[in-house]
Amino acid sequence: MNTLSHVAIIMDGNGRWASKKNKPRKYGHLKGTENIKNLIPYFIKKKIPFLTLFAFGFDNWNRPKSEISYLFFLFENFLKKNLSYLIEKNVKIKFIGERKKLPSKILTLFKKIEKITKEKKDLTIIVALNYSSKHEIVNTFNKILNQKYKKITEKIISNNLYTFNTPDPDILIRTGSHSRLSNFLLWQISYTEIFFIKKLWPDFKIKDLSKIISKFKNIKRNFGSI
Repeated sequence: MNTLSHVAIIMDGNGRWASKKNKPRKYGHLKGTENIKNLIPYFIKKKIPFLTLFAFGFDNWNRPKSEISYLFFLFENFLKKNLSYLIEKNVKIKFIGERKKLPSKILTLFKKIEKITKEKKDLTIIVALNYSSKHEIVNTFNKILNQKYKKITEKIISNNLYTFNTPDPDILIRTGSHSRLSNFLLWQISYTEIFFIKKLWPDFKIKDLSKIISKFKNIKRNFGSI
């Protein structure tokens, strides 16, 4: 039976979920953000130490400005509202992605939360915000060039990614019925088991996650061997 240490999720389908209910897209994003909190006790109970959430991609800047502003408002509000809960549950928060384009108050909040939760150990939640895997890989090689290594190895690359000191995901889940990776953790998921789910993110529940984990634990993972 496979051990599980890291689950990554592309939380897709909030806008379509709202449209189906004749609600504005903002309502879908609100319910999608609320759905995150439902997963935390499960991960802690099952002793799964890492959860990575794709919250906002670098390419999402192409969305309407009003929607982007609301998304950042949701991120800020969720973190402020739930900080005490995260501390109580012994959850560490880490942010990955490019920080240059993010609003200053969001960056200040990120730094504060990372500092406050850095010693927490029951669960590490990695939030990918303004994230692009291709940009991450390019930035990694530029860092390596500045360090003047004589030879580049896979280990050196992994140690210079945003996700250094984090195991690669065992499972990647994408909700919302689309079967694509959307520029997410392309280096890290080389041997990840990928599950594309038809359910839209606000409808994704613990029972759905539990079914996926049960399937994962019984998959024969060869890692290139027979």
